[in-house]
This record gives sequence, C-alpha cells and structure tokens, in this order.
Amino acid sequence: MPSPDSPGVRVMAGLVIPAAELSWRFSRSSGPGGQGVNTADSRVELRWDAAGSRALSAVQRERLRQRLEGRLIDGVLIIVASEHRNQLRNRDAARERLAAIVADAVRPPAPPRRATKPTRGSKERRLQAKQRRTDVKRMRQRPTD
Repeated sequence: MPSPDSPGVRVMAGLVIPAAELSWRFSRSSGPGGQGVNTADSRVELRWDAAGSRALSAVQRERLRQRLEGRLIDGVLIIVASEHRNQLRNRDAARERLAAIVADAVRPPAPPRRATKPTRGSKERRLQAKQRRTDVKRMRQRPTD
C-alpha cells in the first residue's frame, strides 16, 4: 500500500525510490503510548525490494547487495519503526532510516589511502616530547648522592 502523502523516498540527488516500490505493514507497538498502545496500530514495517528495484543502476544494486547482505532477506530490505506514539511519525522515521541506509550503501568506496612517512619535524617533536617526559620522571626520583 503506497503512502499517499509522499511520491517516494529521496535518497540522494539522483536517486529516488518510488512509492510504488514500498510496501507498508502496521501493527501494535510495544513502545510508548499509554492506553492507546493496545489499540492503535502505530508500529510501522517498511519493505523495499532492493533486488528488483528500478530506481537503482546495476552498479548501485550490486554495491547495495554486497554492503547489506546481512540485512537483506531474499533481496528485500525491512525497516521497523515504533519509537513514536503515532503512526505518521513512525512512517517518517522509517522513510528517513531507509534513505540513510540506502545512501550509505550505494555511496562509492573511498579512495585508497596513500602511505606517507612522518616528516622530519614531527619525528623531532616526538623525540623532544619523550625527552621532556623522561626529564619529568627523573626529577621525581630520589636524588642519588
């Protein structure tokens, strides 16, 4: 059942998950809500078929599959939100969580670190700090006469 108040979930500049690909389920929450917790279906379960999504490119889909392999169940990403008292806020929380998870998963990998050597000045500063520490500890000792 697509959400009527949103055209989809905007993940990043060029990536929007259409509302038609999202499936919602609601149930009673175990969280806060007082007496209403037993009657209102405020817990939200958002399902998105990442493996069959048309919103992702082949590279993004593969990256997402590799990075979220522990969270995907048959290619479907499930997000549960029940921290708020009403369903609307839990829906928003689930959308935000989905956007954050997908954005992090499809982000290209960071460039590899180039190994560098410490500068001569930093080596000298380190050795001077060690010498100062040695001197402080030597001053604390009992004099040897």
